[in-house]
Amino acid sequence: MGVNLPERTESALAALLRRATAYVAMAAAAALALLLILSLTSCEPAAGRPGVSLSMSRSKASPRDASVTIDEEYIGPLGYVAARGVRLPAGRHRVSVEKSGYFPWDRQIDADRNAIHLDVSLEPIPD
Repeated sequence: MGVNLPERTESALAALLRRATAYVAMAAAAALALLLILSLTSCEPAAGRPGVSLSMSRSKASPRDASVTIDEEYIGPLGYVAARGVRLPAGRHRVSVEKSGYFPWDRQIDADRNAIHLDVSLEPIPD
C-alpha cells in the first residue's frame, strides 16, 4: 500500500533529499578534518623526551573562564585546565592566567622529572 504523490511533489522531494545528503556529507567531512587537525596538534611531549605533569587549582574567587597560556600559547579556560591538567616537555616555561577585570597571574616554572602543582588566585582590579 503506497502513497501516490503528484509527479511535481515527487521530483521536489527527490531534489530535497539530494541536497540534504550533500549537506550531511559536507558536515561529516568537516568533522573528520577537525579530528585530524586536533590529533596532529595534540599537546603530547616530543618523542624521546619525558613529559612533566602540571596540575592547577583555582581559588573560588578566580573565574573558571580565565584564559590559561603556557609559553604564549593558549591552552584553555582555567576551569578546564584545573580539572584536566597539562603535560609539559622538560625545560623552563611561563604560565599565565588572565581575565578582564583581574590582575594577571604569571609564573616561571622549571619542568624536570617531578610533577608540578600551581595554586592560582586571581585578584580583582579595584574600581
